[in-house]
Amino acid sequence: MSIFLQLLVNGLLLGGAYAIISIGLTLIFGVVRVVNFAHGELLMIGMYAVWMLAQHFGLHPYVSAIPAAILLFAIGALIQQFIIQPLLSADAHIQIFATVGISTALMNLALMIFGADVHPVDVTFGTTSLEFGGINVVSGQLITFAVALVVALGLHLFLQRTYTGRAFRAVAQHRYAASLMGVNVKATYVLAFGVGSALVGLASGLLAAQYPVFPTVGQYFVLTAFVIVVLGGLGSLPGALVGSMFIGLIDSLAGYYISPDMKEVVYFAIFLVILILRPTGLFGLGRGSE
Repeated sequence: MSIFLQLLVNGLLLGGAYAIISIGLTLIFGVVRVVNFAHGELLMIGMYAVWMLAQHFGLHPYVSAIPAAILLFAIGALIQQFIIQPLLSADAHIQIFATVGISTALMNLALMIFGADVHPVDVTFGTTSLEFGGINVVSGQLITFAVALVVALGLHLFLQRTYTGRAFRAVAQHRYAASLMGVNVKATYVLAFGVGSALVGLASGLLAAQYPVFPTVGQYFVLTAFVIVVLGGLGSLPGALVGSMFIGLIDSLAGYYISPDMKEVVYFAIFLVILILRPTGLFGLGRGSE
């Protein structure tokens, strides 16, 4: 029983890491209606920024998460303004090709600048093991989980209680109707893409304390993030949070009871079964009107 409880805790904490990435991804899709295949490379840029701040200024990744989030907000806003915005009236596959092109360009740019070497960030705080009633947790994973919950709650309150948040929701529901109500749709798109990217910057600071950085590090996380976003329901923030915890649990349990090499097969199989039974995902309500 103690092993099972340990696996449950490990899975939930792993889900916290996935949640911050997935929430940013689902926010971008929910508002802008663009599947951002460069999301993983934005995470990679953030992790390199955190690593460089640690190397040159001795900043802890948790401190570097703030400037990384600001940097990623600016990059995301520029991508939306100059690449995605002119393509909003184009077919969906054109937008997908554009984000795939950004992904490929950023990955190869990182290879040119930093090479293929793996760069760990040397930290002490965030890597210690804590014990609670016989359950061991890594402090960094616990911090990441707590931040994920705070981010999810903060974003929920932002969307429900602020004018900008209500503008996000209005544009997500029907962009033309929102524009008739005085919402600046283009500015809302830029801001939403920037906020979603900033969440990846925040995640990069949290993850850099636990994982090394290399040019393809984003691919490791973003594939799972896409599964989570579709599983929870495209554009659903509660779905992204619940889906992250669910995938984290499956990852932990399948890795121990079946095989570490088979855990991806297990959660992809469950993912396909759920989509067959409920194509819109666990919390999906279908695409909003255009």
